[in-house]
Amino acid sequence: MNRFATVLMALLAIPAAQAVELPRLFSDGMVVQRDQPVQVWGKATPGARVAVEFAGAEAAIRADGAGHWSLSLPAQTAGGPYVMRIDDGAAPRVLRDVLVGDVWLASGQSNMEWPIAQSADPDAEIARATDPLIRHFKIPKSWAGEPQEQLAGGEWVASSPQVAGKFSAVAHYFARELRKITGVPIGIIDSTWGGSRIEAWMDAPSQGLDEQALASQAQKLKADDERALAQTRANLARWPTLPVDDAGWQAPGIETSAWTSIQVPSLWEAAGWNGMDGIAWYRTTFTLTADEAAAGVTLGVGRIDDSDITWVNGVQVGETRMQYNQPRRYAVPASALREGINHVAVRVSDFGGGGGIHGEAAEVFVQPQGGMPRALADWVFRPSNVSVALVDDKNQHPTLLYNAMIHPLQPYALRGVIWYQGESNANTVADAMKYRAQFPDMIQQWRQQWRSPDLPFLWVQLANFSSGVDQGDRSPWAVLRESQSATLSLPATAQVVTIDIGNPADIHPLNKQDVGKRLALAARHVAYGESLVYRGPVHTQAQFSDGRANLTFDDGGSALAVRGGGARVHGFALAGIDRVFHAADAELVDGRVVVRSATVKAPVAVRYGWSDNPADADLVNTAGLPASPFRTDAW
Repeated sequence: MNRFATVLMALLAIPAAQAVELPRLFSDGMVVQRDQPVQVWGKATPGARVAVEFAGAEAAIRADGAGHWSLSLPAQTAGGPYVMRIDDGAAPRVLRDVLVGDVWLASGQSNMEWPIAQSADPDAEIARATDPLIRHFKIPKSWAGEPQEQLAGGEWVASSPQVAGKFSAVAHYFARELRKITGVPIGIIDSTWGGSRIEAWMDAPSQGLDEQALASQAQKLKADDERALAQTRANLARWPTLPVDDAGWQAPGIETSAWTSIQVPSLWEAAGWNGMDGIAWYRTTFTLTADEAAAGVTLGVGRIDDSDITWVNGVQVGETRMQYNQPRRYAVPASALREGINHVAVRVSDFGGGGGIHGEAAEVFVQPQGGMPRALADWVFRPSNVSVALVDDKNQHPTLLYNAMIHPLQPYALRGVIWYQGESNANTVADAMKYRAQFPDMIQQWRQQWRSPDLPFLWVQLANFSSGVDQGDRSPWAVLRESQSATLSLPATAQVVTIDIGNPADIHPLNKQDVGKRLALAARHVAYGESLVYRGPVHTQAQFSDGRANLTFDDGGSALAVRGGGARVHGFALAGIDRVFHAADAELVDGRVVVRSATVKAPVAVRYGWSDNPADADLVNTAGLPASPFRTDAW
């Protein structure tokens, strides 16, 4: 018995066999890049022999003293599904339904992140998403102070109507177009974070930053987050049961003694609800005379991040979806009002970042017909279905997103990168000018780290949008677009111009289909070597004489035209030596654009589409692709 106990204890002391650790990208349903060596790497027991079998090929290597291993298998042509077997001699891993095709990294901020379900024609597009050879891998929002080996999460998901609503709309429509042309499986790695600055996607050396100092800063951020989250959790503790059914919370007579007071307008983060996303309710009241109630009122409930449904006395009077910076003004009919006290209920849905009712105090009011606006005060607040995770501002700090959302991907082979970002770097002209160096630096950094100096890199130029930050001739968005255009000096790049398909009132234009199609045109030229019209006209030369500007363009293989027809072109301005720009007349003449202004007798500079919202700029080619905004001056 003693000998048996001794043997049993010895067996229990042997560690259980652990499966070899792989990057999360290596999982069932993955897509690996065709026509390039298949890199496979991970961790195992130090010194263990790791063998990998895939598509009839096999390779083996021993893990180093720290357990790291990496090997390469021969390139494969498109096909599948295959099985990949990774055997460390202890607990083999078997990955099934592996496809060989083209893998594209989709990165940037919210317009790349924006899902199909919140874009144009969502129901029809979701129903169309039936191609299982389009696979998406969504990386969760994550950050780190130092480069990470492993992603925080993610899985490969085959396209289907059951899941496609959450896919990046731009990336999915891009993939759909490529499927038509190439016929091969397309894998999309979605590494995006709404509101992110480009600095967050770059490593420390490329920005000349001290990596140790950045790591220390990250530790401080984590400590600050823990304190803020502790307060939020303490605030939520007053409601032990969450989530809760909020049906009927709009009713005028509900009990609100369990609700808490809150300052309005102000994002709820400023009121001690840091890191909270989801659904919460606001309530207040206002008083009317009989005549005021009989005439109807206008209700202002401020700007709401992100969506709201608003009721008065239990009657829905307004709803706005995904317009975080739009003041809500709702007409309230007499049928919803009463003499005396009237009850306002606002159901707010926040999908990330700041949340709640914010904006200017003057935007929160009730205004009787013919009367003055009255402030709405004494608001109460209650969450109904929320999550807590403080990541909101990490997309503003250098390196944090690169460390957690880009570095762990390397060296997974890619066909190319599609990028949609820049709005967060267009707050000032100085910021937008700085982007001119940052953007090519980031591209070259990624290419170097992937050991692919000609990795195709395609991006979306900022769409037209009334940001409210441009003043006269000073437009941060125009300068940012110019910085993006300047980056075309790098090889294997292309830019998609979208000043014709944005929405001046919405920083997230719903038309993602055309963005995806134009990116696919660019990919067909840059990545697949097709000779086709893939871009709009690009300005090449300006000559000033006889009181006019004669402009020459590279039309991209398709003659100059005006969107909507005719020869008159809009969106041009001229300036003389006084550097004051005036709107100008322009027309197509023999394949050139001739620009004149009765106000500017001797022009020395011309600008086109030089504003945040160049909605009138209508120079295109006969393929319908728009010309990029430009200027001939450097003022």
